Amino acid sequence: MKKVTAPAVTALKSERKITMVTAYDYPSGLIADAAGVDMILVGDSLGMVVLGYEDTLSVTMDDMVHHAAAVSRGAKNPLIVADLPFMSYHESISQAVANAGRFLKETGARAVKLEGGTLYAEHVRAIVNSGIPVQGHIGLTPQHIARFGGFKAQGKTAEAAKGLMDDALALQDAGCFSIVLEAVPAEVAKIISERLSIPTIGIGAGPDTDGQVLVYHDILGLFDRFVPMFVKKYAELRSASVEAISKYRDEVISGTFPERGHSSHMKDEELEAFVSMLN
Repeated sequence: MKKVTAPAVTALKSERKITMVTAYDYPSGLIADAAGVDMILVGDSLGMVVLGYEDTLSVTMDDMVHHAAAVSRGAKNPLIVADLPFMSYHESISQAVANAGRFLKETGARAVKLEGGTLYAEHVRAIVNSGIPVQGHIGLTPQHIARFGGFKAQGKTAEAAKGLMDDALALQDAGCFSIVLEAVPAEVAKIISERLSIPTIGIGAGPDTDGQVLVYHDILGLFDRFVPMFVKKYAELRSASVEAISKYRDEVISGTFPERGHSSHMKDEELEAFVSMLN
């Protein structure tokens, strides 16, 4: 598989649907790469899925750099997109450019994602002008849940849908190579996708976006703290994992693990010599 770039992702809009998986570490990067996805998002959702926070707001740039670097060591072919976390780009355009640059310099990621529309269009433009591809993210933007009052679908009224369209066009004009549409009505996502010349990547936004993204742990059924309605599980590995570890625990207690073949052994004469040294 040829290394995927941001321009290559943009070009896929007219060719086929785009595949994206959110992953957070070296082994998940290896597996997503082997599966042949186009993009891997190192999302700030790692705060909830990996670090156990209630939301994404506590995730830091250092957290994101650490995890993005791990994913990059495992995934060599997909385009790796790293999330700019809460308050890492909000204070100023210069802060946005500097933190976006950290990902390319320190992690191996080759694009960044930030949440927000028209309000952050100039931040996007400055990051792009510095040579860093940017993926936009509108609709349900988890960094704004304090304002939204929770994880709620967006764009369900005509006025709100028009606001999303304005945001999408502003991000496209600012230079985004693609835009994530999260938890917006399928009808709205379809119209936005048709109006834009860059790809849309849907999550809970219906089948008519240019691509889809789901979280690695959700796809594999590894995470059951909460399951959004837009998740489709393609495996049930959490229950299989619990069963396997329970079996390990039982065998350790019963003494059936480890067996002879699970360790190395001395030759008889060396063992005898060792024992004689102790006497």
